[in-house]
Parts: sequence; structure tokens; C-alpha cells
Amino acid sequence: MKKFILEMKNITKVFPGVKALDNVNLTVKQGDIHALVGENGAGKSTLMNVLSGVFPHGKYEGEIFMHGEQCKFNDIKASESAGISIIHQELSMMPNLSIAENVFIGNEIRKGIMVDWNLTFKRAEELLKRVGFKQNISLLVKDISVGDQQLVEVAKALSKDVRLLILDEPTSALNDNDAAHLLDILLQLKKQGMTSIIISHKLHEVCKIADRITIIRDGKVIETLNKEDDISQDRIIHGMVGRDLPDVFPKRKSTPSEIMFETRAWNAFDPIDTNKQTLFDIDIKIKKGEIVGLSGLMGAGRTEFALSVFGKSYGSKISGTVYKEGIPIDVSTVSSCISNGIAYTTEDRKGAGLILSENIKDNIVLVNLWDLANNGIRAKQLEMNAASKQIEKLNVKCSGLEQQAVNLSGGNQQKVVLAKWILSAPDILILDEPTRGIDVGAKREIFAIMNELVSQGKSVLFISSELPELLGMCDRIYVMNEGTIVGELDKKDFSQEAIMQAIMNHYNNNEGRIS
Repeated sequence: MKKFILEMKNITKVFPGVKALDNVNLTVKQGDIHALVGENGAGKSTLMNVLSGVFPHGKYEGEIFMHGEQCKFNDIKASESAGISIIHQELSMMPNLSIAENVFIGNEIRKGIMVDWNLTFKRAEELLKRVGFKQNISLLVKDISVGDQQLVEVAKALSKDVRLLILDEPTSALNDNDAAHLLDILLQLKKQGMTSIIISHKLHEVCKIADRITIIRDGKVIETLNKEDDISQDRIIHGMVGRDLPDVFPKRKSTPSEIMFETRAWNAFDPIDTNKQTLFDIDIKIKKGEIVGLSGLMGAGRTEFALSVFGKSYGSKISGTVYKEGIPIDVSTVSSCISNGIAYTTEDRKGAGLILSENIKDNIVLVNLWDLANNGIRAKQLEMNAASKQIEKLNVKCSGLEQQAVNLSGGNQQKVVLAKWILSAPDILILDEPTRGIDVGAKREIFAIMNELVSQGKSVLFISSELPELLGMCDRIYVMNEGTIVGELDKKDFSQEAIMQAIMNHYNNNEGRIS
């Protein structure tokens, strides 16, 4: 019989106007992988922030016990000294320092008052080998993939003699191969006696690796399921949202008409190394009333293409032409794109999609200030009315329009980003990873919004690393690899195998290799 490494009893946490946690009880067994699932805003991350000392003792009600002893963590350091380490969804590393330096940052190995670099690199190499990291540890973090960065974060946690490892959406930014590798690492660490808590919206991953699954809804624990139970994704979803979701991908009747948006011979070079071409002769077409997917492995150039088209926000020496309804248009600036009815929702909602310190209302009206002004002067009531309609339409869960964006859950932050651009009434909406790190209920709501837009004759370019999303939502899919289009699939030809085959054919034809 396994003992409990962690017991959290009657945890209650209140923010102004919101009870984020309501008498939550959580027990985690020694050596288990314990999953925590729930909709965005359910309280998962808040509970882990209580456990990891982000919210210090006295700022919440309830008790925490590690190995049967009560803990009162006043800060993150106190939690780490008890063997608890958390890896947040947004990785916290120094990009211009080496991999080895990042492993021990804030936890330096010293010889007197000086850092012992020889021992630092030796220990870093040992820890990174333990998590299956195969790169040169002298490389700068900015020069390695996101998947490898996630492994460095795990090694960084292990350097602190961690006994309880918490991972918040660890695979949300990873492709399928990197995600599978990380899950294998967690299973290997489990064999070595590590206890883990994983927060994830990817239910197939949860069902694969978790020994126990705790479902949280509206700040309360609904139930905890054991691996021996009859666990299905449908049962978990019902617990998360309180109802069945009959179709994750809501059905719609596809009625594309004439071509709305087109790029011809679109090329771009790296913004720093201006002799390095990154995008090669990209031709795509999107019809009115059509959702077109853009698929590809990480680093294929999907985001770079979208940014280069949207106000030339990425790249140098950009060439090619963008057409709207057959007429060439100016996309040289963001403002010219907006004027021509093009909108772009970034994959980085916190870094580039929102002003986190501002309230919901100001974030929503940001792109539309001039249209909502009265003789060039901001009209507060018009802004409030417009933002309120978007909040209601997109079902944003918040305490009010004055709530800061930073205090919203990931899914509701994503809805605010969408609300901002939908308010601008675009004809072409480029969605870059719009469902990253959000729960299945919020995903379905975003998919429904996409369906509504195309039913109005709008055009959507949908970029996603989740192949099931592309297959479930799109009318056509372009496949991208190494900065160029390598395939185009109609709905009748959709399959994950067809997408991967297009990529592999490109590598074989160009004698390339997957790095």
C-alpha cells in the first residue's frame, strides 16, 4: 500500500470577487504520476501555486502535509527546500545563458564565494543525461528547440533534490514527437521513485501515464479516478464541464465560394541573418466561408509565414503579393492589414496578444479605438458596450470588464484575444495555435466561433500543431516544411498519415533530414 507523500486539506483561496478554491482536498501517493484536470479557471494552477509557495501561508485557508508533517510555505524557496518544484507553462529560463548555466540558475554550485564551473558543467551533464537530453550543454538556450528547453527545465528541477515534481501543461507547446519523449521521461523518473503532479488538457496523454486523476470544476474537487477504474475521456470531460460534449468539433455545412485571400510567390529572409532565406515561394488560397489549415512540424515556418504576411512582422527582404478578392493589397504594416480586413491572433497570448496589466475592456477595444471614438475622443460608454457584447458573445468568465487580463485563466485570456480581433470585423482571420493550453470545453467554444465566422462568409487560416484539430475543423489543409508548401489536401483525403507522408516526401526529394 503506497503512502501519501502529499495531503492538502480544506484549501480555500479567494481573489477579489472570486472564490478560486472552495474547500479542496487532494492526496498524492508516493511514486505516482497524479494528473489534475479541469476547465480553464477551475482552480488547478491556483492549487499548485498554493502548494509551491507562490501564494504564501496565510493567504489561503487550509493545511498542507508532506510525509505527514504540516508545512507552512512562506515563499517558493521554502517549498523547494521541502522537495517541491514546479515547472510552469511559460518556461522560465535565461535564453542568452548556456544550458548548463540554466540548470543551476538560482541554485549555483559554489566554491567559496565563486561559482564552481567545472562541477556545474559535470553535474548538469549528469542531470541532462538522466532526462534524455542529447545536445551540447554549452549551447545557449535560445538556440535549442522548445522540446529540449522543456527537458532542461526538468533537469533544473532535479538539481534541487526534488521529490515532488509539478508540471503545468508541459506538452502544450510541443509537437507530437517531443511530447511523447517528455511523457516517456516522466515514466522513467517514476521508475526511479519520482512523484509527479501533471496539469494537462491533453486527456489522451493523461489517460496514458497517470496513476490517479483528480477532476476539478469551479474550484471544487469533483472526483479522483484510479488507473484501475473504468477511465475514459468522455467520463473525464463530463466531470470537467458538468455535461456531455457530444461533438468536440461542432459540425457545420461547408459552402465556400469565391477566393477571398491569396498569396503568390511569397518569400522572406531571416530578420537577423539577412542572407538566410526562410520562406520560399509560398502560394496559398482561401475562399470565402472556408477554414484552411496550415500543418507542419515545429520549425516548419508556419508562424513566420503568418507574421510576415501580417504587417511584415517577421523577416527581411520580403517579396511576393497578397490579394484580397483578386485585388493586390498593401500588407506592409499592421495598420494597413487591419484596414484591409486581416486579423492575426498570436500563439503567444501572454507575451504578444494581451497587455496583461490592463483590464479586459481596454484589451478588447485596443484595435478599435478610432472606430469607437467620438470626434477623435475616446468614448468610454461606447467602449464598455462593445466590450460587454464580446464578453457575452464569447462567454468569457470574469468578474467584470475591469478585471485585469493577467488574472484570467488561459482559456479566457484566449477568448479576450479573439474578442479584440472579432470586434474589428475582419474578413480574413489568421488563428495561430488558438487552442494551445486550454481545456476541451473552451476549445469547443472557439471552434464554434470559427464556424460562425465562416458561416458569415469570412475566411479563416488555422495554424495548429494538433493534427486532430486540423482534421476535424478544416475544409482544406496546406502542409508546410522547411519554409515551403509541400502538400495540399482536400477534406476527402484527410488523414494524419497523408500529412506526414507529404513532409517525408519533401525530405526524401531534397535529401533532407529531420533534426
